[in-house]
Amino acid sequence: MREVRHCSRSACREPAVATLTYVYADSTAVLGPLATFAEPHTYDLCAKHADKLTVPRGWEVLRLALPARQPSPDDLLALAEAVRGSREDDDAPAEAPQRTNREGQAMLTPPAGVDIPSGRHLRILPELH
Repeated sequence: MREVRHCSRSACREPAVATLTYVYADSTAVLGPLATFAEPHTYDLCAKHADKLTVPRGWEVLRLALPARQPSPDDLLALAEAVRGSREDDDAPAEAPQRTNREGQAMLTPPAGVDIPSGRHLRILPELH
């Protein structure tokens, strides 16, 4: 049986539904699905605190849709690295080769304007309707 993780906010005992990661070098907060494992330097948030998340002036918030499946433990960290890498590689043209996940299933091609540096395992999830 899986242990329920709780919101990281003090005095909140609600179950966590999202994980928050900060990319300090880029002044970016990444809020996405609950990570499979609790990692250092990330914060688990309940639905209420995830919805009310604010960041300092000048920071960006990257909000990911909550998928129906559990992400791999390092998906958010990979996204944070992709954000950092895309800002460092602004001069390089973006290439979107066909990629497959660990199960061999084809993954979606990134939308126009989304740079994903090669060598990263970031996945773009389909929208749930």
